[in-house]
Amino acid sequence: MTAQSRLESCYEAMKAENDRINAVIDAYNDLAIPEMADSDMRAEEGRPLSQIDGMPIGVKANIAVEGKFWHAGIKAYASRKADDDARVVKRLKAAGALLVGTLNMEEGALGAQTDNPWFGKTINPLKDGYTPGGSSGGSSAAVAAGFVEAALGTDTMGSVRIPSAYCGLWGFKPSHSDAMMEGVVPLSHTLDTVGVHAASLQTCVDVMQVIVEADLSGGTAGDIVALDWGDAVEVEPFIAESFAKVATGLPSTDIAPYAYGRSRRAGLILSEVEGYAAHRSRLQTKPDGFSDFFRGMLEYGRDLPQDRIEAAYAHVDALRSADYPDFILMPTAPQTAFRFGDPVPANQADFTAFANLSDRPAIAFPIGRDRRGLPVSAQIVGPRGREADLVATVRRFYDAL
Repeated sequence: MTAQSRLESCYEAMKAENDRINAVIDAYNDLAIPEMADSDMRAEEGRPLSQIDGMPIGVKANIAVEGKFWHAGIKAYASRKADDDARVVKRLKAAGALLVGTLNMEEGALGAQTDNPWFGKTINPLKDGYTPGGSSGGSSAAVAAGFVEAALGTDTMGSVRIPSAYCGLWGFKPSHSDAMMEGVVPLSHTLDTVGVHAASLQTCVDVMQVIVEADLSGGTAGDIVALDWGDAVEVEPFIAESFAKVATGLPSTDIAPYAYGRSRRAGLILSEVEGYAAHRSRLQTKPDGFSDFFRGMLEYGRDLPQDRIEAAYAHVDALRSADYPDFILMPTAPQTAFRFGDPVPANQADFTAFANLSDRPAIAFPIGRDRRGLPVSAQIVGPRGREADLVATVRRFYDAL
């Protein structure tokens, strides 16, 4: 397919469905169309810039694109435009990607549904009235709806992998890198990383190679152990059954000192404390530009006793120094996508937070659908800094399913 035909296909899908789904909140026609022509010229001349030359890609609203609105879903920043590209966006542009638009997200990247009080809710394309997850729900919905072929999101405690799971996609969270976060509105500088949503592993890998500037081919596949969470997490029966099938024959492990709900709450403390520090100035000058919920979470972080903050950091340090198996298979989320208006599951990130708190890469992938047609997902978590080996391990495992 030409870059033009790929982009036109995305635009047609966007025109037909974006008013309903509300994933794209700012389209970049002025960027994508000229780059489309240049990409097709390079293809005709046999000199593509990369594997993603001509690929339509969307960008979460907390990632800077020069000259475009850069607000992270927060009204207080709604009129701000980026003076420069985020580092990951520069890398995408240099690789010939077609940037299609800004994608909706949870306010400030803190939330589980993508029901943004300022920019509206994003609907899961697979089931009307259901959430695509958060905080990168606009990114996952845009890919699932065919508005883009891949999308950038950010992952603090599962914010790429959970929306990918809810929308039946692949989600790739790399190890943490301060350099990758340049030009990204932070929630937690300790936990945040930029990740990729796509409909296939190969597309995830092609985009990830560009944004991390590393060759992810040629890795060595390793042995996998399956997580045994015991009764620590309440998992929907169909997800537990589906997971047991794909984990058949694998040895099992626990991941202590990771403690599911308690560890997730430590991550939330870091998000509230570091999120408050990131937005302190704007909270003081434009308090009405933050919803009551988001402002309340940040102010909770502001008011936390120092001993609780220090305990949260100490817990993360302990997780990052613990000795775990190299490759661990676990569910992505304990539940499938839920309906807007239903209670938000408190344990939504109990599995995904492990990779952020321990600073390990993870890839989520679909393993089936439940009786309502909603996707079920698993993930493999790999060793820090060994993304290529993780890719090889996931590829071998998934091809054998």
